[in-house]
Order: sequence, then C-alpha cells, then structure tokens
Amino acid sequence: MNEQTLNTVHALLSAMGQRDLESITNLFAEKPDWFIPGDERLVPWLGIRRSREEVKDFFLQLWSATEPLSAQIDHLFVDGNQAAVIGTFSSKMLPTGKVVDSLFHIHLTVEGDLITRYRLLEDTLAVSRGMQTQGVP
Repeated sequence: MNEQTLNTVHALLSAMGQRDLESITNLFAEKPDWFIPGDERLVPWLGIRRSREEVKDFFLQLWSATEPLSAQIDHLFVDGNQAAVIGTFSSKMLPTGKVVDSLFHIHLTVEGDLITRYRLLEDTLAVSRGMQTQGVP
C-alpha cells in the first residue's frame, strides 16, 4: 500500500507542477472528501469540494488568480494509504499583485490508485490578505 500511495502522490505533485488539469482530476475519486479551510468570500477556491468537477473548478479558479513563484517540498511521509506533504510556496495574487509566502501541509488518503480524501492547510490568512484590494497592506 505504501508504494501505491507514494506513486499516486508523486503523480499528483508532478501534474500540479505541470498544471496538467486532466491528470490531476483523474487522480481523484468521483466523490472526494476535499477541504481547504479559509474565508471563501475572499478566496473563492477555498472550502469543500465533493466531486471531480469541483476539484477541476478549484484548480481553474486558483490558476486564474495566482502566479506560482516557487514551491518546495520539505517532507513527504507515507503510512499505508495515508500521505502527508509538507513544504512552502510563494505565489503572486494576480488581482492585487501581492506576493504571498506560506507553509503548507497536504494530508491525503489514497484508496486503490485514487485520492479519496484531501486536506490542505496553508496560511489562508495571508492568502486572504493577498486577495484584498483595500484595508490590508
């Protein structure tokens, strides 16, 4: 199970790095349990997703509003069908031009060769502030 989980995580990270939407979407179960906490009013791609189509929509929204500047994976842990990816990223928020630096932690559950559960923790306060055009430097 560890090898299958690791292969799926590597495939996801590779597809994300290439912005290969079809490959990303096909790595998820038909009805994934997806959650990225944060203020969805300021950052519409945050929140709950319950279908492959909603996962696709997440990436379309994210990519239309951000420009990746850098990303680094510091740790990748696999235990059976569970994986954790820990690192940092820097992105430019296109609506405001602000740069956001954040740590991230992705927790995944893989069943078969599909991702059934996805949790992303990042500095969503910094992301929200990066999307604000007034009131926050």
